[in-house]
Amino acid sequence: PPPFFLSIAKKRVGHKMVNVTDFHPPSLFYLYEVFGWSAFAVWSISFWPQVYLNFKRKSVVGLNFDFVGFNLTKHSCYMLFNLLIFFDATTQHQYLSFFNSTDVPVAVNDVVFSLHAVAVTLLTVIQCFIYERGGQKMSKAAIIILSVAWGTILVNLMLSIFKVTGWTLFIGKAFGVNLPFPNWLWFVEYLNLVQLLFTFIKYAPQAIMNFRRKCTVGWSIGNILMDFSGGVFNLLQLFMQAIGMNEWSVFTGDFGKLGLSIESILFDILFIVQHYCLYREKNLEVARTEASMRTAGAATKAKSVLSGEEAPLLSEEKEGKIELP
Repeated sequence: PPPFFLSIAKKRVGHKMVNVTDFHPPSLFYLYEVFGWSAFAVWSISFWPQVYLNFKRKSVVGLNFDFVGFNLTKHSCYMLFNLLIFFDATTQHQYLSFFNSTDVPVAVNDVVFSLHAVAVTLLTVIQCFIYERGGQKMSKAAIIILSVAWGTILVNLMLSIFKVTGWTLFIGKAFGVNLPFPNWLWFVEYLNLVQLLFTFIKYAPQAIMNFRRKCTVGWSIGNILMDFSGGVFNLLQLFMQAIGMNEWSVFTGDFGKLGLSIESILFDILFIVQHYCLYREKNLEVARTEASMRTAGAATKAKSVLSGEEAPLLSEEKEGKIELP
């Protein structure tokens, strides 16, 4: 048997592009396309509400830094996975040979989406450095997790680049396979495994932080609503494919990916409940406080400009205490 993450990936054997002739009735194919492109659109846009909120507030207080780090790692791995499979001929050949497939599972829109996701997430990281943080920082647990993740990625990259006889023999004896090195299939599937793991854990720190603060101010609900919509569209697309092609293996053949999609939707529901139900009053209170601070600060500075004097600092500004509860 192949290594465990290649065993998981091998469930994609027989992957192929679908077309209208595969669907009965054909009308389901058009619904399949509509739901698929709708998911792509809302997921792509979903990165921007958080960026806009940070810019508007000139603050990232309320945005969990562990989530940002996990999200950047998840999308970076997904981007590298897509780039290698889409552009590298060696990786494509190894993929098609190992999976006995006629098509790779990466299209142009996958590449564009992942590049856009990494770019916008990096913009969010920059905002975390230049805007008010309120003393927030990444947790030690997150730093350890990220260090282990990137460390193992680097090790697998080195093993894929260099022909390591001992490692090749170890793989052959342990798993009964003879993978040619440099083996980029091994590397890209490990990247895919890492991105799936971070998809599973990335929302937990933000949910815990919201619970401790009893507040969601600083965490964009627009991002969550779009992510939830994208997840629903994605599941509807899978249902159209399963019904139209009478091919229910789209669920059973990759249950791990389906499980992650459902888990993300459940986290979205949790965030929606936190924002609109559990912490609604606290959110309004904090929002009013923030608005009054901005108004008072703007009025003081405007008055000083008109009088030609330097604007005095608010007492909270002097003590560095302007932050959310």
